[in-house]
Amino acid sequence: MISIVGLSGFWILALLTLHGADVGETKKNSLNEPDVPFPPACPTAENLAAVCLQGQGRPRYLSSFFPKSGVSHFRRRGNAINRMESWFSLCCRGQEDQILCCTQQAWKQALSQFCTEESSTMTRAYVCCADTGEARWTCFNEELPNPNYDPTPGYTAPPVPEEAGFTFDANAC
Repeated sequence: MISIVGLSGFWILALLTLHGADVGETKKNSLNEPDVPFPPACPTAENLAAVCLQGQGRPRYLSSFFPKSGVSHFRRRGNAINRMESWFSLCCRGQEDQILCCTQQAWKQALSQFCTEESSTMTRAYVCCADTGEARWTCFNEELPNPNYDPTPGYTAPPVPEEAGFTFDANAC
């Protein structure tokens, strides 16, 4: 015979386990925040093949990825990555001898726009956004979560509309 106390203890444990489980599509880290690996690495000759050939294997951050409130700084990071990935795909379809320069410009323009968005909020901006010129780009290119642009195993990016606003300057190469 099963006791009522034992059965209720089982249900309490089951409910606590379910409550703590990650059952939504939002991935969270140990601080219960959305997992948006940031900042992205600057494209280089070493990672350019992955930038261009493995783009569909890197995460995109749709609005459904984020909780409804309280994570606007993560949402801005996700938007910057989405924008940058969109612009990378434009660069990778361009002239072969200009792809690296184009992707580097896309990286800088996406992060510049990110910093503009960060500074327009009432919260403290991302630390690298306080820097200017080369110091900003050096800051963004440190402590990278995915410097080689490796794809996420088993992930295929959902279709995301192309982002407008990128201007490639071939004369700056």
